[in-house]
Amino acid sequence: MNPKRRAFLFKLTGLTLFSASSFSRALVTPGQSLGPFYPQKIPLDSDSDLTLVAGKDGRATGEITNLYGQLFSADSKPVPDARIEIWQCDAFRAYHHPQAGGGIDPYFQGYGKTTTDDEGRYRFKTIKPVPYPGRAPHIHFRISVGSSELITQIYVQGDSANDSDFLLNRVPDDKARQSLIIPFMRNSEVPGRELMAVFNPIIG
Repeated sequence: MNPKRRAFLFKLTGLTLFSASSFSRALVTPGQSLGPFYPQKIPLDSDSDLTLVAGKDGRATGEITNLYGQLFSADSKPVPDARIEIWQCDAFRAYHHPQAGGGIDPYFQGYGKTTTDDEGRYRFKTIKPVPYPGRAPHIHFRISVGSSELITQIYVQGDSANDSDFLLNRVPDDKARQSLIIPFMRNSEVPGRELMAVFNPIIG
């Protein structure tokens, strides 16, 4: 990894770690629905880079985003060895699911998974989410730790569709709701002008 990029990532992670350490049990990340488009069958290529598909010579359409963070328990301790899955529609607003219909981006995985490291850290490369009919732009998360599971979604800070998204606005607590709305930032020091997004979920 480029040294400037590594420093930028660790700096941001450190800042959010400090913030997360003050969370209480009342601020456990709120759950949301699994949705209809969780994969019926996990794709053969299901690694943490959703912008490339094994065996295909091309890259996903969309704004490439480095999505990363740390998973915490309700008592603010990092959670290692947790399984994290994400899935989302592609830049053409199509889920890679037999019930979704429509044309899909053949160079976008649509689904990825990873495991948190000893400090609870994880990282994905994906695209900035786009609106799906009737929904604000979002990315689905499924986090599994032993017998515990958290299913939730994250949203794009500043997107006007957040105000009318029916699932987001079902979260009654304002602080909990705001914890799902994530800045997607551009860093001029990163080659290719890729976006950065930080999400530090807290599992109860």
